[in-house]
Amino acid sequence: MSVRIGIIGPGGIGRSHIARITDKLARGRVVAVTDIDPAHAQRVADPIGATVYADDAALIEAEDVDAVIVTSFGPAHEGSVVRAIEAGKPVFCEKPLAPTAAECLRIMAAEQRGGRRLVQVGFMRRYDAGYRELKAVLDSGDVGEALMVHNRHRNPSSPENYLEGMSITDTAIHEIDVMRFLLGEEIVSARVDKPKRTTNRFPHLSDPLVLVLRTTSDVLIDVEIFVNNTYGYDIGCEVVAERGAVALGDQNAIVRTGTAGRSNRIAADYNERFEAAFNTELQEWINSVQAGEIVGPSSWDGYAAAVVCDAGVRSLRADGSQEFAVELIEKPAFYA
Repeated sequence: MSVRIGIIGPGGIGRSHIARITDKLARGRVVAVTDIDPAHAQRVADPIGATVYADDAALIEAEDVDAVIVTSFGPAHEGSVVRAIEAGKPVFCEKPLAPTAAECLRIMAAEQRGGRRLVQVGFMRRYDAGYRELKAVLDSGDVGEALMVHNRHRNPSSPENYLEGMSITDTAIHEIDVMRFLLGEEIVSARVDKPKRTTNRFPHLSDPLVLVLRTTSDVLIDVEIFVNNTYGYDIGCEVVAERGAVALGDQNAIVRTGTAGRSNRIAADYNERFEAAFNTELQEWINSVQAGEIVGPSSWDGYAAAVVCDAGVRSLRADGSQEFAVELIEKPAFYA
């Protein structure tokens, strides 16, 4: 039996998820769609024979919807996720779980009242083969304990409605989560440094930025965030440990050598770079829904990332490079 899935807010990433569920993955089928724009919902639903619902509540309550994927605008996430929890239906929520820690706490409270895990957050880097292999090396102990981590997150361009804080909450949130995943510990402080700004940006934006994080065991993490580099989507991660360093490898299938030198092509966007990770992420989620046990990134992970983002945004908006503490609640046993 296929898992019958309803999609709430099918924008770019939502349509990509529909395509992979329909064309590439097993045991899942999109049967329902809703969007703030009914005409858009109809255009998305027609090619796959899905039913269009007037709103998220109607979709969630539909008897032929087994599980829900939320890909709407971040501020709308809380309501949809809580409705799915209260209906007892598994819900995959694209990052962020919600824009603020307070909203994430309310989602966690609803999930705990329900008595079982139903929420998975779309932190797809955990499903990337490179990051998974990097974590396996660290967990083996072969290189000793991690001391520092260097990251880069470069995009070719950002639109005019990409606002200042989004460098942290929309872009660096991926590094924030994957650092917690790789190192197995929480982040306790955040600081933002502002280098010279590129001319290839809208005037309201500081770009590039360097986000500096520190973990409970004092691992120092830097994240270069550069969202108008003009050349491509360029992701890097290197962990410097006691007896060696471990880094993501070449992210392209081939390296070309010739009279012009040696080169490889850079991915154009996140879909190209992380296509395999997205596929693995959603396939594992579908499998977990069928098995009746959600095991991917949890509401706690969404909350922890949101609190780090809050501290990073505070530093970004402060005068100078101020460090702010990351103050998490005690982790509930429910998420142990």
